[in-house]
Amino acid sequence: MNIIWLGHSGFRIEIGQAVLLVDPWLTGNPMFPAARRDEVLAGVTHILLTHAHGDHASDAAALSAATGAPVACIHEVSEWLNAQGSQTIGFGKGGTIDCAGAAVTMVNATHSASIDFGDKGLLPAGSAAGFMIAGEGHTIYVSGDTDIMADMAWMGEYHQPDIGILSCGGHYTMDMARAAWAARKYFNFRWVIPCHYKTFPLLEQTADRLRAGLPPGVALIEPEVLDPIRF
Repeated sequence: MNIIWLGHSGFRIEIGQAVLLVDPWLTGNPMFPAARRDEVLAGVTHILLTHAHGDHASDAAALSAATGAPVACIHEVSEWLNAQGSQTIGFGKGGTIDCAGAAVTMVNATHSASIDFGDKGLLPAGSAAGFMIAGEGHTIYVSGDTDIMADMAWMGEYHQPDIGILSCGGHYTMDMARAAWAARKYFNFRWVIPCHYKTFPLLEQTADRLRAGLPPGVALIEPEVLDPIRF
């Protein structure tokens, strides 16, 4: 299994026969090298969106058209993308879909979720979510944009993720210290990968506070853009 950071909150996850693009914001992402776009799109089977904000979803329709991969997301966003001509898989929190052998379950997140790009102003778009992605003997928790929430207690106990991909740059989401607290309180991770940081000056620029707050035995992996993390 490979987890490959695309900068900000975007990831390419190669798990079993699945190649998943999660929140793949490539166009305008200051961390992503545009010349390597084709490399990221090779073999993609599914696109997953946690919510509809432009720094997560604005490329989804174009990437779906380029790859032929369906966009899996909450129902309201799927309906909007369908109207743009995209192939989608709409589902809801608690729902599980089969993505080329990987089991992807939508779970709760606490964040706003409007469509904030394009020329129509703000459009309602359901609510924000995270994902539990299971395959190859691992379960990955993709938090999506969220703060700490009590739901993390049952999510950690029920799904037992061993890998946490946590949005923790602060300002728009929980910060590094809060993410470390959530990891200690609610999860039994073996590895933690931070995201939604470094992209802009108002976000945290290092994961130092996350590293300092994690329980003993939990490995922090600070990702490098397009450098595969292998499990």
